[in-house]
Amino acid sequence: MPGNSQRKGAIVKSGKKKGAQVGSGAQRRKQLEGKGPTPKAKDRPYHKAHKAAELAGRSAAKRDGRGGPRKRGTSDAEWIIGRNPVVEALREGVPVNAVYVAEGAERDGRMREAFQLASEQGLGLLEVAKTELDRLTGFNGHQGLAARIPAYEYAHPDDLLDRADEAGEPPLIVVVDHVTDPRNLGAIVRSAAAFGAHGVVIPSNRAVGMTAAAWKTSAGAAARIPVAQTVNLTRQLKAYQDAGCMVVGLDMESDVSLPDFELGDGPLVVVVGAEGAGLGRLVTETCDQIVSIPMVNAVESLNASVAASVVLYAVARARA
Repeated sequence: MPGNSQRKGAIVKSGKKKGAQVGSGAQRRKQLEGKGPTPKAKDRPYHKAHKAAELAGRSAAKRDGRGGPRKRGTSDAEWIIGRNPVVEALREGVPVNAVYVAEGAERDGRMREAFQLASEQGLGLLEVAKTELDRLTGFNGHQGLAARIPAYEYAHPDDLLDRADEAGEPPLIVVVDHVTDPRNLGAIVRSAAAFGAHGVVIPSNRAVGMTAAAWKTSAGAAARIPVAQTVNLTRQLKAYQDAGCMVVGLDMESDVSLPDFELGDGPLVVVVGAEGAGLGRLVTETCDQIVSIPMVNAVESLNASVAASVVLYAVARARA
């Protein structure tokens, strides 16, 4: 950022001699006027009592294992890349800092709609060379349009239950067990939105987050459905069970296949395993039931996002 002409903290010599200033007591009293009573120790940011209270709060959230308060990602900003994702994000009111368009990009209907939405929302519209947009986004498949957004703000896992309650519907939540491919996560988010889920939960460690690639694969669905993070997936599943939800894991090794699963119309949490590894041991032990998807040919397994789509479609049919 551009700096100030004068550095903060610079020492300016007054030319006066050291020592107490005459009449300083009256000036000191004037400075204190109107400032009210001295805050309590725990309310002073730099007091050890305040720091101890903050530490206790963070420790309690960590012990709870259910995500803590809403928080942003670790990066300063992210990119939504592609014409459909950008238009969907602008339609849904996703906080956008600026919209970038590549010079010479074809002005089709989607592009013109993006320009109109950006104008209505008072957003900056910047035209740059295609190579510059490639460099900024780190991707050359942006279709000539990209939007710069603040780091993704994750929901709290409990917010998803509240969302279902507000809609007057039995909860349907998708939990993703340590998926590391952002395209898989984006596709799962897209399917969850398409089939009426109330949100997606991901681990905060050893798993991909809502990156620009996940945004693009979701085709804008990430603007319509919340994604929550949790520090402990197993504890969060137990919390959902305590709230009355049935937790169902997807795995090839199961006693129940999808056609025989009859509880899709109740409060439900669907757990999708990671690429290759599938469900973790503790997650599997926590699930109320493991369900498989029957296949005609001897295919080892389905892609995580495809498996999620198949099961969510079956649940949507059961609820209809």
